[in-house]
Amino acid sequence: MNFAFTDEQEELRKTVRSFLEAKSPETAVREQMETEAGYDAAVWSQMAEQMGLQGLHIPEEYGGSGFTYVELGIVLEEMGRALLAAPYFSTVVLAANTLIHSGDDDAKKSYLPGVASGETIATVAFTEANGKWDDSGIEATATPDGDGWKINGEKMFVLDGHTANLIIVAAKTAAGVSLFAVDGDAAGLTRTALSTMDQTRKQAKLTFADTPAKLIGTDGGGWDVLKQVLDLVAVGLAAEQVGGAQKVLEMAVEYAKVRVQFGRPIGSFQAIKHKCADMLLEVESAKSAAYYGLWCAAELNDELPSVASLAKAYCSEAYFHATAENIQIHGGIGFTWEHPAHLYFKRAKSSELLFGDPTYHRELLAQRIGI
Repeated sequence: MNFAFTDEQEELRKTVRSFLEAKSPETAVREQMETEAGYDAAVWSQMAEQMGLQGLHIPEEYGGSGFTYVELGIVLEEMGRALLAAPYFSTVVLAANTLIHSGDDDAKKSYLPGVASGETIATVAFTEANGKWDDSGIEATATPDGDGWKINGEKMFVLDGHTANLIIVAAKTAAGVSLFAVDGDAAGLTRTALSTMDQTRKQAKLTFADTPAKLIGTDGGGWDVLKQVLDLVAVGLAAEQVGGAQKVLEMAVEYAKVRVQFGRPIGSFQAIKHKCADMLLEVESAKSAAYYGLWCAAELNDELPSVASLAKAYCSEAYFHATAENIQIHGGIGFTWEHPAHLYFKRAKSSELLFGDPTYHRELLAQRIGI
């Protein structure tokens, strides 16, 4: 079995990297962090129209390019490397995957072309103030209302929830957890942007009061869809974490070569050598876990649930450790607001907790493999 990337995939990586280096340098990231929307609309349009990134893994019949999850993972890795501030993860990885796997052809026809063209910014709202990542945490309710449904309840930590114009909401009906499409400007929907530690990834609180909604898929079949989507999301996030980890490793090694202390580069000191060597080992191991996860996601095979939890747990810790060591190697300057080291540190911490921390995923992995 060959896990090497093809020439075409490497070309994709090169193209996306040069695009992001031009459009998402540190100055642009800091600029977008300060805005309420949290992204540059012109760059978002370019990503869709010139690069086709939003529609990369969306089937061709719905306006996408029909590539596999491996190609999507390469793009996510490069976005993690560049700390891209954009609603890409929420729209493409969360919402588009939910629609693709919903089994609802009408919903796919209605919403996926808009996602692929970049016109629709979408997200999935399933977590609540209890902070649980499984179906036991879903307390919002949906009741039939004429031809449609109405939703009541509150959702927390919704990625890009304050700017999305399509929100896929998980709510409980008499039949169980179901998925619903809600317009961003729907009546009875209140959206509040949250103050977050990681300012490069915006989150919101959504309050629903008799908010009109449209059922996606089957009534009561929402968690079966979401369970699979969350495995795909965990793999996607692992790929993004690997991109960030590789970048901070390069930053640390480069600084160790040029920073001179006691008349010699600090990279010649054994303590720094050991830190860099440990970081390299962890980053390479994280890549192996993430890439295997991407292959499982592309195949949608039986290994996906266990590999998704394994990749998310390992890549979360490897990325966070790499960002912490990067700050240590940079010394005093690494702690300052002016240095990018803390931007990666905060992204690593928020990604570690997003969709379940390493402890949660180890427990999940143990259950899934029957330990």
